[in-house]
Amino acid sequence: MRRRAGLQPGQPWQTFPPQSLSPISAPFALSLSFTTLPSVRTRTAYCASERSTAVALIGNLGIDSRIMFERYTEKARRVIFFARYEASQYGSSVIASEHILLGLLREDRAIMRQFTGPIPSWTEIRTEIERLIKRGKPFATSVEVPLSDESKKILNFAGEEADRLGHKHIGTEHILLGILRLQDSLAAKLLIARGAKADAIRLQIAKGPESVIAGAPQARGAQATLDDFLGLLRAGDSQQVAAFFHDKGQFVDSSGKRWIGRTELDKGAETLFAAFAKRNGSLVLEGITAGPSATVVASALWEFAAASGDRSKSMLRMSIVLALDGEEWKIILLQVTPVSWL
Repeated sequence: MRRRAGLQPGQPWQTFPPQSLSPISAPFALSLSFTTLPSVRTRTAYCASERSTAVALIGNLGIDSRIMFERYTEKARRVIFFARYEASQYGSSVIASEHILLGLLREDRAIMRQFTGPIPSWTEIRTEIERLIKRGKPFATSVEVPLSDESKKILNFAGEEADRLGHKHIGTEHILLGILRLQDSLAAKLLIARGAKADAIRLQIAKGPESVIAGAPQARGAQATLDDFLGLLRAGDSQQVAAFFHDKGQFVDSSGKRWIGRTELDKGAETLFAAFAKRNGSLVLEGITAGPSATVVASALWEFAAASGDRSKSMLRMSIVLALDGEEWKIILLQVTPVSWL
């Protein structure tokens, strides 16, 4: 098994041969072997463009754009980014509701399937939209495009839905509800015609993240395991936290350094997990869903209060992959990445 101190630009996540893993983790390794990370320069440029786009657009809602923007999850921000892209490709003078829907389908089709049930393919939805609207001449994405009045209402409704559900963050699920709240919009009509119901979706979201995997009987214990793991992590019980990892589980810290196997994790437990037990830390579980090869994938956002107010150094995203080991769910991969507000 080959170890690396960190990930290089363009380097696959998995730098070890799948055959060196146990049967439960090898299939997942194969699925990740095709995933590469963009260079640091590319990621920085993308995030900067994405952030400036979202802040500018949300600022048009007549509220404090920074406060509103910081509530948006990474996926929700990308929905707005992609909506703007779709508007430019259709030569539209505004970002309309259908562009937000296309952005949502582009970014998070999984949540659409989860909350709206079987829907036509992305191509079919696009084809129907193109049949109903007048397409203009595409223009460069650098051209500023404002939100339409309908889209402003959708994003305001998304914020209201998050508040109504008691959520600090605004995610793709809230944007979906925002679309459905505006029933006269083209986007809502397309979804309602396919059986999407705001009340039913809102109820499912209110049940919590476990509803995302409720349809998979083999994954019902994953939520309990995740809850126990995060609870002990916040409590600062490092050794018990390490016990949640598979014998060949891996931990990748925010600098890209990788720890492999329980032996290494047990030795470094105090160092690896101490930061998450800080009193100034808060946790938001962004989502949990069924992954490839009978795995469950979860994402949690950690926010640490900083006296300096420099939030770019006080937020971390934790991506967790769990798999069944006999009758128990074990963590086979946990990766921590910094979240920067560029």
